[in-house]
Amino acid sequence: MAGVALRCSAVWRRVTLTSSVRSNIPSLKFHTTASPMMGVTVEQFEQAKSKLSTLKDDPGNEVKLKIYALFKQATQGPCNAPKPGMLDFVNKAKWDAWKSLGSISQDEARQKYCDLIGSLVEEETGSSAQVSAQPAGSGATYETLLVTKEDDITTIKLNRPAKKNAITTEMYNEIIAALEQAATDDSVITVVTGAGDFYCSGNDLTNFTKIPENGVEEMARRGADLLRKYVNAYIDFPKPLVAVVNGPAVGVSVTVLGLFDLVYATERATFHTPFSQLGQSAEGCSSYTFPKLMGAAKASEMLLFNKKLTAVQACELGLVTEVFPDSSFQSEVWTRLKAYAKLPRNSLALSKQLIRSVEKERLHAVNDAEVERLMERWMSDECFNAVMSFFQAKAKL
Repeated sequence: MAGVALRCSAVWRRVTLTSSVRSNIPSLKFHTTASPMMGVTVEQFEQAKSKLSTLKDDPGNEVKLKIYALFKQATQGPCNAPKPGMLDFVNKAKWDAWKSLGSISQDEARQKYCDLIGSLVEEETGSSAQVSAQPAGSGATYETLLVTKEDDITTIKLNRPAKKNAITTEMYNEIIAALEQAATDDSVITVVTGAGDFYCSGNDLTNFTKIPENGVEEMARRGADLLRKYVNAYIDFPKPLVAVVNGPAVGVSVTVLGLFDLVYATERATFHTPFSQLGQSAEGCSSYTFPKLMGAAKASEMLLFNKKLTAVQACELGLVTEVFPDSSFQSEVWTRLKAYAKLPRNSLALSKQLIRSVEKERLHAVNDAEVERLMERWMSDECFNAVMSFFQAKAKL
């Protein structure tokens, strides 16, 4: 592992993200008109390049390789360069990153490049468009989310792209606060999505390594209280709630999808709930919503036996509303959502509440039961050993 780390470090001593490197990259091959393609103009792409040089924090080797690859794909198209030799570590790492993008179009690569740079800049410096007001007049800003309101749509974007939007304890609290705020603002619909290539990789497992002085039992109790409040925020949300699943989704980010009103997914998305693998049990009301949506057998495949679904499979089973081609996902989905947001606000909210009211009490009871079971799991040796095994296996990669 040390040798690999040193080689990766060497890559970025030579491949810096500055204008001197960019000047060595061939000029753009796409049209230089200002007409939007995939929602990003050439001018916006150039602005993203400029913003890159303002970053003060190192986003990490994996992210920097992704930035390099997306730039190459956006300006030159799919990788057709000869594969470097195995001992040419610098160029091999760059080539692998570029090659991994496959045949995605230059327009799509440009969109992804701008999204990634934008999320990194927002994560580091914040945004003038970021909603800073919190419920109950706390006045705190969001550190792990980008929350914006435009065209009568409140968007809650999970914003830890370098960590695949894994949910920390802080992030749980911020999502709860953002949902509470969106519930009372003047937007018509609320959207949850992810920054970068992942929708959400589930729990940040470092949550399980932060054991308080009072021990595992106190950690489990705090975690249970937070999870109960988090899931209740979805159950009680009064407006249409839409998930825009822009990439792979894991764990709790999947289980709460049964509480959304619409789930739109890119064809690249996958849905995975590896609870038993980690010695845990279902949450997010999935023990009730999944069998109801997809039938007991298919739900058991996911919740008991860690079955990972493709976007198309998830759509066929009713977990996803509609799947879109990755190349047009953002433009198609947001065009549709903006149209929905023009519908009468009160009519949508009241109709949703009628649809959900008959099950609301049941969902709260299911949430309570799932949380109680999980609290027991978190205090068990079986869960502890499973999580430790996960970390050990990850360390060997």
